[in-house]
Parts: sequence; structure tokens; C-alpha cells
Amino acid sequence: MLMNMTDLLKVANEHNFAVPAFNIGTGMILNAVIERCEALQAPVILAIHPLELGFQGDNFIESVKSIANRTKIPCVIHLDHSEEKDIYRAVRDGFTSVMIDASSLPFEENIAITKRIVDFCRPLNVSVEGELGTIGTTEQSFEGGVSSTEISYTQPEEARTFIDRTGVDTLAIAIGTCHGIYPKGFQPNLQQELLSKIKKVVPETPLVLHGGSSNKDSEIAEACRRGINKINISSDIKDAFYQELRNTLKDEFIREPFELYPPAIAAMNKIIDHKIELFNDDDKVKYYRLG
Repeated sequence: MLMNMTDLLKVANEHNFAVPAFNIGTGMILNAVIERCEALQAPVILAIHPLELGFQGDNFIESVKSIANRTKIPCVIHLDHSEEKDIYRAVRDGFTSVMIDASSLPFEENIAITKRIVDFCRPLNVSVEGELGTIGTTEQSFEGGVSSTEISYTQPEEARTFIDRTGVDTLAIAIGTCHGIYPKGFQPNLQQELLSKIKKVVPETPLVLHGGSSNKDSEIAEACRRGINKINISSDIKDAFYQELRNTLKDEFIREPFELYPPAIAAMNKIIDHKIELFNDDDKVKYYRLG
């Protein structure tokens, strides 16, 4: 069942779990995510980056909408890390949620741009995610962010002001993560107490964690307990898929898609299942009123 982010995460906020936003850059990833979420009765966010939208084209979104409308799992189609021009295209395509990322701009500019997107999207029943603070990035990531040494943490009082003045439905916060697979030797450290302070100031707003690849499971689980309701997952599932595919391709005589891809899908499915269970998202469909 297709819905917007506001309705999906309101339930997650009430019942203290996080919904995974799996980045679905291909039809195979999309199908695998839906299959595993149906099996585990887990609500899901189908996230697409503007570069992926540009590569796959608008027709790909028609297939995503068709699958999301047919499944009995609560689904959101979400545009990740986007600029204004990307958002207008996504709304025309039928996305039910968008993220405007103006976090690298000064505070007042971030507020102005985010509010403009909220004012555009709200009458169309499209949810808006904003970002406050700057989330780091690794060289392996194509997503937004700054170098891992320049993370600017989200401040609780600024979060309250940002939400009040923009009206965003969800807020991505910076508490010590980076996009992409972390380089060898880099030890991420989530600021859990900061997360609790932010949640205390904005209890009604679902909070979002970007860049959680390679964080310890215990850290991620604790973040879910402290108020994170959406976690983006991209690098982890793609790395599992394509590393296994590389192994299969060593056999030069395998060329049929139905021979090439099943091992890669199986490897990715293990990560999908693990993330769903880690976020306490499994068996949560029961909390939604589905038509």
C-alpha cells in the first residue's frame, strides 16, 4: 500500500521502531526488498537518488508505483538527497515523499529553501524531509555530505526552530555518521546523548539517520531506541549484491540473467533481513490500518 512518509513514520514514532529506507537503484533490488518485507511483515521506504532517477528514467517509477500499490506492506516512494529541480520532477512522477538537502547552506538559507519546498508539496500530500547539520561522506559515496572530518552536529534548539519555521514532516540529523562504506581504520561514533536531547526537544517529529553503513549493530539499535524512525540503507545492500556478482562472473560461461543474479540477490537478502530485524521493523504491519 502506497502512502506518504508522514503517515508511515507517525506509527513508527508511536511504537518506537525505525523503518529502513532501502535505496532501490534497479528492478532486481526493488523486487528483493519488497519480497523480504512481505515475508517479515515490515513497512518499507523505497528510496531513489536523483542520479538513479536520471539513469532509470520516469518509466521506472511507474513500475515502482505499481508494485507499491499492489503489496499489502505499507510503502513510501522517497526521493533522497535532492535539489529543488529534482523535487518538481519527482512530484510529477508520483513520489510520495521527497528530501530537500540544503544542510550545507547557512541556517537561514536552509530554512528558506526547505519551507519553500514544504509549501509546494503539502497541498499535494507529498511529505518533506529536511536536514540540519552536515553529515559526512566517504570518497566511495555519490550522496551529499562533507568530508568525515567536517561533520557539523545538529543542535537541539536549532532543530526545534527549524521544524517550527519550515513545517518539515521528518528531520535528518547529524550525530556522527558518514555516507558510504567507511574506510579501513575509521571508527564512527554516534552521539547517543545528543540524539536523546534532540528527541526530547522535538518528540513529535520522526528523526532520520543517514550514513549508517559500518556502524556497530549495537549503536544502530540504541539509536532506534532513542528515537530514530528512519534509517537510510544503500551501500550495505549494494556492496553485498555486487561483490557476490563479481564472484559469479568469474565463470566466463555463465551469461543468462537467471543464472547470474540469484546468488547476488541471496547475498543481498541476508543484509535486508538483518537491517529489518535490527531496526525492530519486522512484524510491524499489524500497527497500520490498511485498506
